Amino acid sequence: MRLTISGHHVEVTDGLREHISKKLRRVQRHCDTIDHIEFVLVVERAKHKAEANLHLAGADFFASETLSDMYPAIDSVIDKLDRQVTDHKRKQRTH
Repeated sequence: MRLTISGHHVEVTDGLREHISKKLRRVQRHCDTIDHIEFVLVVERAKHKAEANLHLAGADFFASETLSDMYPAIDSVIDKLDRQVTDHKRKQRTH
């Protein structure tokens, strides 16, 4: 799995990278066919926005969250991705 993290008006620190990598392990447990994940972190005034694109073989998922702190925004985005991947896997099994 390739992971790309970029920041706009925010420095992507080792702490942010580590936090994202650690939280993504939960998504990786549900799906081992993840090709690439792109994270974009943006700070605009007092708003911290996290966006992610997750690319699987045959499916793409997107999640976004804007909060007052970056770490909860990242957690929320990863929760959304995890839910989308889990739903996708469940739909594949039932069809």
